Amino acid sequence: MAHIAVERGLSPATVSAYGADLRKYSAWLADHGIEDVRAVSRRDIEDYLAHRARGGDGATSRARRLAAIHDFHRFAVAQGQADADVSSAVRPPRAPRDLPDVLTIDQVRSLMDAAAMSGSSDPIVLRDKALLEFLYATGARISEAVGLDRGDLDLDEEYVRLTGKGSKQRLVPVGGYACDALREYLDSGRPELSGRSRHGVEASAVFLNRRGRRLSRQSAWDAVRLAGERAHLPIPLHPHTLRHSFATHLIEGGADVRTVQELLGHASVTTTQVYTHISPQTLIETYATSHPRARR
Repeated sequence: MAHIAVERGLSPATVSAYGADLRKYSAWLADHGIEDVRAVSRRDIEDYLAHRARGGDGATSRARRLAAIHDFHRFAVAQGQADADVSSAVRPPRAPRDLPDVLTIDQVRSLMDAAAMSGSSDPIVLRDKALLEFLYATGARISEAVGLDRGDLDLDEEYVRLTGKGSKQRLVPVGGYACDALREYLDSGRPELSGRSRHGVEASAVFLNRRGRRLSRQSAWDAVRLAGERAHLPIPLHPHTLRHSFATHLIEGGADVRTVQELLGHASVTTTQVYTHISPQTLIETYATSHPRARR
């Protein structure tokens, strides 16, 4: 304690907290027959932290306890009381991630109704409705949506080829509502937008801006945000809100978390598992029976 108070200049409150943490750590070691610091293993430290977790310690508290343990073992090595710092390989527990904003299914319906603008045939309205339906139906990132080419869409078979991070491609089903909105936009909205271009038509791009060019990421963000405002949603609407809602509703419907991982294009299933904290139901089915807007 004198070392961290004098040499490291830690505050009295921190020194007191470290002292309390180390007394509990030493008592646990003694209860397990470990009296010599040289006999402590990495597994012992991990077991101690697991013991603290079972006792109700959160990730932040365990990370603080581990910081004290790190200092203790480093000091023991410096003083020649231990040959190696076995604590150095023990990583602090990660604090739980904030859960993402998610729309309810009723809010999704309200959003899509608002986006339709009472059945308006304006090409921008048709485009924005198709964009929103597409984002929610596929869980696509906004960059994947604006980068979409017409050759990537197969509306007869109802699937899309998305190009994600690292240029990795994946096939994702497109639900019936999204297919209907896309057909209406491609048949009635996009031709008018493409005719406005003075610099040549973006022949491959699915989503076009008012001037007939490929829709930018920022413009797509704005379209999504404005649609959320028109629907009077209780939270600000961002493209990723639709992606989070897609994943959550699939899992609520029974989709396997690894299926959702593939659909989202996550490299690791641990990234996808955040959605299981929102909906811890049994994971048994796949997209066709899970996604609320895959059915008509």
